[in-house]
Parts: sequence; C-alpha cells; structure tokens
Amino acid sequence: MSSRAVAAPAPASLGALWRFSRPHTVIGTAISIVALYLIAADALPELALGEGLWDLWWVLVAGLAVNVYIVGINQIEDVEIDRVNKPFLPLAAGEMTRERARAVVVFSAGLAIALAVTQGEVETVAVLAALAVGTAYSTPPLRLKRFPAAASLCISGVRSVVVNLGVYAHFSLALGDGTIAIPAPVWALTIVVLPFSFAIAILKDVPDAEGDRRFRIMTFTVRVGGARVFRAGLAVLALAYVGMAVAGPLAIPEAQPWVLAGGHLAALALLLGWARGADPADPAVFTRFYMRVWKLFFLEYALVALACLAG
Repeated sequence: MSSRAVAAPAPASLGALWRFSRPHTVIGTAISIVALYLIAADALPELALGEGLWDLWWVLVAGLAVNVYIVGINQIEDVEIDRVNKPFLPLAAGEMTRERARAVVVFSAGLAIALAVTQGEVETVAVLAALAVGTAYSTPPLRLKRFPAAASLCISGVRSVVVNLGVYAHFSLALGDGTIAIPAPVWALTIVVLPFSFAIAILKDVPDAEGDRRFRIMTFTVRVGGARVFRAGLAVLALAYVGMAVAGPLAIPEAQPWVLAGGHLAALALLLGWARGADPADPAVFTRFYMRVWKLFFLEYALVALACLAG
C-alpha cells in the first residue's frame, strides 16, 4: 500500500491531484496556519518573527495532509453524487481511479500522523481529532453529512476549534516558554470562525441541491430551499463582521483598532456587494459567490494577524 501511495503524485496526474485536493480548502488551511504563527510571533516574547520557521513548515505540511485526507475521503464516498453536482472533480470525471484516490488519502493520513507524532502531543491530538471528524463526516456507518446540523458542526469544529486552538497551542508550547497560553486574538478568531465555518457549511450545499436530493442527502438546502439558506448564511456572516468591528478592538486591546474595525466593515461591504449578484437558483452563479466567501475567509485571518502586527 505504501509504495502505491508514494507513486500517487505522478507527473501526468499533477493537475488531477491538485483538483482532488480542493485548492480553496488547501489555501484556507495554509493561510490560517501562517496567520496563527504570525500572531504567535507577536504574542510570545521568546519568539522573534522569523524564528521557528522549520516548525511552521512541518505544521503546514501536516495540516495540508490532513486537508487532503478529509476532502479526498469525501470524494471517494461521493463519486455518484459528484457526477451530478461536481462533474469536474477528478474521480467524477474519470481522471483518477478509486484505487489512486485511496492511495493518496492513505498516504496523506499516514504523513499527517507521522509528522504530528514528531511534533508533540498537542499536534498529535489535533491531527487525530481532525482525521476522526473528517472520517465520520463522509464515511459509513456515521456519514454525518446526511444530517445538516451534524455536518455543520463537523466543519465548524475542525475549522474553528481544532485548527485555531490546536495549532496555536502547539506554537505556544513548542516555540514559547513551554506552557500553553491562548491570547485574545486567537480566541477572537475561534469565535468569529465558528459562524464563518457554519456559513460555508450551509452555503456549499446550495448549488448541489439536485444531486443531494437525488441521493437523499438531507441538507438544509434540500429541506428549506436555497433562498432561505442563502439569507441565513448572509445574516450569520454580517453579524460576525459587525461583531468583530464593534467588539474586536475591545476584546483584542493589543491589536490596531482601526485596522480591525475598518477591515471588517470593508469586508462586510464586499460581501453585501457580491451577494447582490448571487442567485441560489443558478448553480454556476452561486458557486462563484460561494468561492468569494472563501476569499473572505482567507481575509479574516489576514486581517486579525495584520491588526496584531500593526498594534
């Protein structure tokens, strides 16, 4: 099995492998880890910016490997659904075999666990928790994606709690004074990423209504309709932005308040502008809006890290 896994990223398959990794999730994971390192560099007196880069590198590799495992196992289980909802994905399009996909996810999980074990208990727990949640989300017998509340909790839990608290706790322990201390910016990120992840979790299903309905995946969109889900996701994001603009400067006194408040209000304006052109009844148009929400997710980490460094 290991030799097949190592052989998976053959040159002829690099494009398929890249799309199999779902690039927007890879970028989101990478930006969140780098932002948490920058916050650590600002918060830990023992850590100067530029130190601990090797540790950052291996945390990044482990985090991206977990990411590939989670999105990969979902595609393996959802080939028939993806042929309706996402026919451009490599498995659904026939550009990658199930055997190759399984080799990639097994290799990714093994790499993530091996790196986590070498980096300490905190990262090992975070990696194992993320792998367990990703497996429960996609695979029988649990297949939690069938249940909209559980599916949203899975995505929100990994993105907000496991990534933010787990990764920062590792940096604090490994690069600080040997203790775990979670500063205000990380708590604020954890809180704001909860509604952000929830919005991403429900909005992603709006363009996929046809396939989910056909295969009895009872998402919120299937249950109440895309228009209502769109409004709910928009409301959650707007509340998160207003909350960070108003309460953020008070909750994070070490951050530059104008960057924090102004950045979130500008991001809210972008969101509302993009929402005007979104149509839940048009899968292609709504998918473009959904991918823009991911860009705002990237921006959230950049904003908090920038405000801390400028403070």
